[in-house]
Amino acid sequence: MLRTYRGSCHCGTVQFEADLDLSQPTFRCNCSICRRNRFWPAVARDGGFRLLAGGDKLTKYLFNTRKNEHYFCSVCGVRPYGIGTETPIGRMVGVNLGCLEGVTEEELSHLPITYVDGMHDRWQSVPEYTAHL
Repeated sequence: MLRTYRGSCHCGTVQFEADLDLSQPTFRCNCSICRRNRFWPAVARDGGFRLLAGGDKLTKYLFNTRKNEHYFCSVCGVRPYGIGTETPIGRMVGVNLGCLEGVTEEELSHLPITYVDGMHDRWQSVPEYTAHL
């Protein structure tokens, strides 16, 4: 069921709202950037994400194909979200679950996870190893 969540970076400078259905898969990826910063997103469809504060303190990082946008708070370094521009559902926002307010550890432990092998550009495949993701 779609629900509106509030979230922020660690220092609270970047604040947002996102319409998420946490009964749908969340994602863990082994690509170079997700693996390094332990990014665990839920998907907000285009129009389902609203940046409320801190836009001027965000740093955008582009790499490889330069199509996906990775945003970091320039104050605390946390990655609250990223924008996927070429996905099976079109443009979407990957919201970092660790940045959401009011989601308990128990709720997080029950979220469905889809593992993707971004390291080998096999986005529809599960990586050989997933326990560390």
